Amino acid sequence: MRQLIILIFCTIFLQAGILDFNKIDNAKQDYRNKEYKSAIKSYSMVKDKSGATYDLANSYYKDGQYEKALKEYKQVKNPDLEFKKLHNIGNTYAKLGKIDKAIKSYEDALKIQKDSDTKFNLDLLKKKKKQKQQKKKQKKKKEQKKNKQKKNKSGDKKHKQKNDSKKQQKNKSSNKDKKDEQQKQNKSGVGDRQKANQNREKQLKKSKKNKDSTKQKMKKIEPISNMEERKYKKMLNQRGINTLMLPLSTKGDRNNEEKPW
Repeated sequence: MRQLIILIFCTIFLQAGILDFNKIDNAKQDYRNKEYKSAIKSYSMVKDKSGATYDLANSYYKDGQYEKALKEYKQVKNPDLEFKKLHNIGNTYAKLGKIDKAIKSYEDALKIQKDSDTKFNLDLLKKKKKQKQQKKKQKKKKEQKKNKQKKNKSGDKKHKQKNDSKKQQKNKSSNKDKKDEQQKQNKSGVGDRQKANQNREKQLKKSKKNKDSTKQKMKKIEPISNMEERKYKKMLNQRGINTLMLPLSTKGDRNNEEKPW
């Protein structure tokens, strides 16, 4: 009975091994025919994955499923495949755009084995990284220059606005000063005219007053007639007062007497 059980288990394992072998063989055939999805399906169905993991990872890589390929590569434990595993991990990281991790993987692979392809890929990625850094540096420099120009332009604009504001204030102040000066001159001119008019009125009043005074005076002191003068002189002589009278002749009087005294 015991021997029968052992025979059954051996038969099962043998059949499983034969099935895995067939699946692996089919997967390899699909891989060679670039039918990577079929290869992935076949490799995924292999129960003993110790020998199929690396090929499964390669199939995922060829199919463009880089995240799954990376996961499968990291599960490969066979020391004989360590160099190939690291090289292919470097390729996978490069495809994912993780350049620093790809460089590290290539460097680790070269520590195990010298290989021209791995060295070429490493140098290529280092060159690409340098170009990327230079491009980034140039972009940063360009942005700084642009920001500086923008800042200068903004500063010039502010400076211009400040100067325009000062100019406007100056013009406003100048216009105000001119207006004040004009008002002052106008006010002064009005004052001068008023003063002149007042002086003119005073002079006219004074002249009129003098004229009226002279007229009144002349009216008050009227010249005496010749007859009255002789009568007044006779009266003075009778009183014993010797007084010389200077006659004030008129046009009418000249016809009557030329020298009354």
